Amino acid sequence: MLKHIQASLQEAQLALTNLLANPATLADIEAAAGLLINSLQAGGRIFSCGNGGSMCDAMHFAEELTGRYRKNRRGLAAIAIADASHISCVANDFGYDYIFSRYLESHARRDDVLIALSTSGNSPNVIKAAETAREMGLTTIILTGRAANKLQTLADIQIVTPGGEFADRVQELHIKVLHILIELIERHFCPENYLSEADAKAAASPPAKGC
Repeated sequence: MLKHIQASLQEAQLALTNLLANPATLADIEAAAGLLINSLQAGGRIFSCGNGGSMCDAMHFAEELTGRYRKNRRGLAAIAIADASHISCVANDFGYDYIFSRYLESHARRDDVLIALSTSGNSPNVIKAAETAREMGLTTIILTGRAANKLQTLADIQIVTPGGEFADRVQELHIKVLHILIELIERHFCPENYLSEADAKAAASPPAKGC
């Protein structure tokens, strides 16, 4: 068993090393953070969606913004499309392909942002969500594991994190990217939350308005 544990960790390490060594993808992550910050500053909201493990990642991303990531601050407007009653209703009445797009039709506004997760980049309901987002004037950020996919033409920014043969490594990189985006958002709105204890005491200033 030990060899399988080591192999798994080594594969994950290699995937992360490859991501770190890809300047184009790092630039895409930085650009995505800028879009998210701009939307929140303008009073916009961030919607996130995905299937299976990607839905769990979408939910985790949203709760870290509405709740807390590292230190206390005000809540930030993020919504994961994961309401069970909505999903079962729309899947039953319209089809599973519409579970995300109908939610956006109901709740999203121009200048909101959609973060859509699909390891393959070809999930029909995520594609439909991205199409609806474009029609409504939202910005769309795609997280996927393959550069060539059906979602790429619908993305304002596509963050590609190939992690290996299977989806698990891709999803592990996705959650890392999402954590980085959350951190960059927090650093923008609440920079004092990232000061060292010594620097915070030296600054001795009241909390920023964003916090």
